[in-house]
Amino acid sequence: MPDDQGGSAATPRRRMVLDLLREAETPLGVAEVAERIGVHPNTVRFHLDALVSQGAVERTLEKLVGPGRPRTVYAPRPGMDRGGRRGYHLLARILLSRLASTGPDAGAEATEAGRSWGRYLVEQPPPFHRTTGAESIGLLTRLLAELGFEPEAVDGGDGVPEGLRLRHCPFLELAEEFGPIVCPLHLGLMQGALAELRAPVEATGLEPFAEPDACLAHLAPAA
Repeated sequence: MPDDQGGSAATPRRRMVLDLLREAETPLGVAEVAERIGVHPNTVRFHLDALVSQGAVERTLEKLVGPGRPRTVYAPRPGMDRGGRRGYHLLARILLSRLASTGPDAGAEATEAGRSWGRYLVEQPPPFHRTTGAESIGLLTRLLAELGFEPEAVDGGDGVPEGLRLRHCPFLELAEEFGPIVCPLHLGLMQGALAELRAPVEATGLEPFAEPDACLAHLAPAA
C-alpha cells in the first residue's frame, strides 16, 4: 500500500511526477513513471489522478500502430502551473489601496460597485412578480449567508425585520484596514440585491462593528 497518499510527502512526490512528465519527450504511462522515480505504481497512479483533477496533467490513450489494447499515458497540460500559493489577499489590498488613494469619492465608487454586483448575485424574480417585504428580506438574507456574513434578522416589533445583524465579515482584515471602502461596498451589495428584487424595502445604512461581535445593516420601506 502506498505510504504517502495523504501524508506530508505527497506534495514533493507529486512535484517529482510532474517534473518528470515535463522533462519527457513523449507522454508516459504509470509503469514508466514508477520505474523512473522508483516508487510503487499505485503511488504514481494516485498522484497522476490528483494532477489530472488539478488541471496540470492530461490523460489520453496512446495511439496504436498495430493490434492490441491502447495504453493510458499522461502528459503535462500546456500553460502555467496551477499549483502553488495564491495571493488574493495581497491583490485585494493593492486594489483597495489604489481606490482609497483616488480621493473622497472612493467610498461612493465602492458603493456603486457593490450595487452592480448585488444585482448580479441575487436570484432574479420572475417577470411581473411582486416581491413582498418578507420575501425580499429572506432572499437577501440567503445571499448574505452564502457570501459568509452569517446574517441574523433584527426584529422591528411588528414581525418585519428592521435590520440585519451581520455576525461575520468574510473580508474582516480588509474591512479593518480599508473600512471607508469595504463597508460601503457591503452596503451597495445589499442595495443592489434589493433593487434587483424590486423589493418594497431598501438598505439605508450599515454600522460597522455596531456591536462587539457584529455589524448592523438598517432596513426601511422603499421610498
